[in-house]
Amino acid sequence: MNKTKISLSLLAVAALGACASAPNKAELDQIYQKMVQTAFRTEGIAKVERISQIDETNRACSEADAQGVRLDDKVAQAIEAANLKTIKWPANDKFLGDWKKGEAIAQSGRGQTWTDTATTVNGGNCYNCHQIDKKEISYGTIGPSLYNYAKLRGVSNPNDPAMRPIVEYTWGKIWNSKAYNACSNMPRAGHAGTLNEEQVGHLVALLLDPNSPVNKD
Repeated sequence: MNKTKISLSLLAVAALGACASAPNKAELDQIYQKMVQTAFRTEGIAKVERISQIDETNRACSEADAQGVRLDDKVAQAIEAANLKTIKWPANDKFLGDWKKGEAIAQSGRGQTWTDTATTVNGGNCYNCHQIDKKEISYGTIGPSLYNYAKLRGVSNPNDPAMRPIVEYTWGKIWNSKAYNACSNMPRAGHAGTLNEEQVGHLVALLLDPNSPVNKD
């Protein structure tokens, strides 16, 4: 056992031992914060704040998960509404970029580690949770398959005004997934600053452009 694990174990035992009964929520929060301060540190662009529950959305979902309960519907709806307001829509109203660039972004897991710089171009790491192309032999399954994304939604021409709701949903889901599912496991790529507006547009094109391998049989 390394020093970090020993420190965490001793800290947890000491904190729990100091309580006459099982710790309440406030006490557990204090234990968690002490563990974070003890075991983690800021290194380069990787800030310790990343794992702090400073966002009400993350906090509410984490608490429900820890208790093994479903998030209250009203709370979930409020979280989704609040996150929907944070979505930054394309300034020029151009939702689709270049699907070829989108494919490269989706297949890249680069960025935001302590060895990267602030100017490192991040990837989307999409393949880690989704199937994107039928030729792929290795991909994550936390999220649904994205193969035939447009076809399954009846989108043959994403520029058709009738398809606007699906186009907007696709953009919004990538920008801030919690606007549509309060406790979604999908990262809030645009909201968190992982991907910029141009990159999100390229990913939307990957999913909706009929020439994209996503929509090829």
